[in-house]
Amino acid sequence: MRISRARSRAALSMAATLPLLAGALALGTPNASADSAPGGRNVLQGTKPAWATAGADRGATPDGGKVGVRVHLAGRDAKGLAAYAAAVSDPRSASYGKYLSAAQAQARFGATRQQIDQVAHWLESSGLTITGTNQHYVSATGDVAAAEKTFGTQLRNYRKGGRTYRAPATTASVPAALGDAVLAVSGLDNAPHKSSHDETLPPPDAVFRNSGPFSTYHGSKTATTLPSVDGAKAPYAVKGYTGKQLRAVYGAGRWTGKGVTVAITDAYASPTIAKDAAEYAKRNGDAPYRRGQLSQVLPDDYTRTEECGASGWYGEETLDVEAVHAVAPAADIVYVGGASCYDADLLDSLNKVVDHRLADIVSNSWGDVEANETPDIAAAYDQIFKMGAIEGIGFYFSSGDDGDNVASTGTKQIDVPSNSAWVTSVGGTALAVGKNDTYQWETGWGTLKSTLSADGKSWDGLPGEYTSGAGGGTSSSVKQPFYQRGIVPDSLARANGKQRMRTAPDIAAVADPNTGFLVGQTQTLPDGSLGYDEYRIGGTSLAAPVIAGVQALAQQARHGLPIGFANPAIYSRYGSKAYHDVTDHPLGPNRDLAVVRVDYANGVDAADGLLTSLRSLGKDASLKAVRGYDDVTGVGTPAAGYVDSYRFPFRRH
Repeated sequence: MRISRARSRAALSMAATLPLLAGALALGTPNASADSAPGGRNVLQGTKPAWATAGADRGATPDGGKVGVRVHLAGRDAKGLAAYAAAVSDPRSASYGKYLSAAQAQARFGATRQQIDQVAHWLESSGLTITGTNQHYVSATGDVAAAEKTFGTQLRNYRKGGRTYRAPATTASVPAALGDAVLAVSGLDNAPHKSSHDETLPPPDAVFRNSGPFSTYHGSKTATTLPSVDGAKAPYAVKGYTGKQLRAVYGAGRWTGKGVTVAITDAYASPTIAKDAAEYAKRNGDAPYRRGQLSQVLPDDYTRTEECGASGWYGEETLDVEAVHAVAPAADIVYVGGASCYDADLLDSLNKVVDHRLADIVSNSWGDVEANETPDIAAAYDQIFKMGAIEGIGFYFSSGDDGDNVASTGTKQIDVPSNSAWVTSVGGTALAVGKNDTYQWETGWGTLKSTLSADGKSWDGLPGEYTSGAGGGTSSSVKQPFYQRGIVPDSLARANGKQRMRTAPDIAAVADPNTGFLVGQTQTLPDGSLGYDEYRIGGTSLAAPVIAGVQALAQQARHGLPIGFANPAIYSRYGSKAYHDVTDHPLGPNRDLAVVRVDYANGVDAADGLLTSLRSLGKDASLKAVRGYDDVTGVGTPAAGYVDSYRFPFRRH
């Protein structure tokens, strides 16, 4: 298992990202290469991490240490899988929409019983103990000496980021006879972690509340007594947009998502989700849930609950469920929880969706930075996404909440798994919904914070310090996919060199927690009791389920036919009236936008005072939302014509 953990994307109106962590991903499928290693073995490209350098070497890993690995299976015809996934997803292809059932997909491209048995026998004969087998991987454990013998490499300790991890000193390999059976091996490059089973999920996090004053819609209440900005008074932040407002500005019309199923994957599971979702719908004008409309598929037990901050994930699930239902009130929702926030458990959750075709659309609000990805896990994720594509399943991933990631990591980079060429990366905006639910404008989500001076006469440090923003940029590992050719400008696609690379995001929706969504959740109150409360929240954790809900509406408009992997269809509409073309200055090049926020100092009540700040909008680190495609909002956000454009084969007018 990887040392990195999945990080949730929800951003509270305090503009803080929930303290959780991520997965990995790349376009390629680094299965056993034709390049031969000594002794008639095939190398597994990419199994030696880039950080395992001579300068970071801290010596050999003791032979008696324990190693747990997963050998991911290549299945039948890995190249054919990629080609079929592209063909059924491309509206220009004669095979568009000709999806396979889950059983047909497994029979045509899945691992064979012979492959499973061959890999298991090889691992056992090499001195490892088999701990599990299925159609995706064979897992095994053993000591370091046995693992080194099995994979033809020495394991050494390396310093990385202030800690020491184990990794292969050279590229791992497998016997040549298994070259077609093995996709990748994971677990060699990570310090072992002992999982404790049957853990009890903790109670919800402490309550968080927003202070007022609030606007009910953008600009409805102005901070007339506070300092001006560029000669004008700024409005107070909204209390939190509702489904009625989001449906109006993103063109839902009469569509409700009826007949479509949206899956949500996160770690763990909120013990009060059904009650909270029903209460939220009742209070905020959403349609009540039908019996069975919301369901959960959960693991037998949970692990790493303290390490992953399990209770923090409750809010993520709550946001995702309530946002999807708010936008697509008739769509079925199935929550598929992971046993932890580690890649192995998140992969298992995604595999459940594909193996049993649990949904048409999958919303995922978690990830990590690209520097933490490794090709082994990348290949395993991509294989799931391609198998989903041939079944007509689309995966939507939030693009991240730290802009270009320089402020948080010191390096300009994008996030994973949203960097995959086989998923839809969802960026974020700051959204202004006006009176009578009218669309006013959007900017790219990027926030600068200035606090009110002690004398109340000015804003300190205007325009302020960067707090958060939509993730985006250019991949360092994934080549440009076909659907971005001719649309993504070379200034972005070639930002890292001469080779055109994958650029994120693909599409966007509201994410700024200062113009965010109202969510309702059971939380731990100050007296220790549990109670339902509501608060404003944002992050690309909001944008991803909003877009998933919009896609459910579009699938209904498409007469219920699955959209599947949506990027070719999304890019085919580029430059049309289907999108709002979002820029950072929608009211003119010299007009900056901001809102005033008033927060409780303790996050609960006014006992410890109030904190007043000005939040400048459209300031996303080095990323810019400009006319045309950009690396904050992609092709833009859904406009009034987007959903209806799926009723018939798309034609430009």
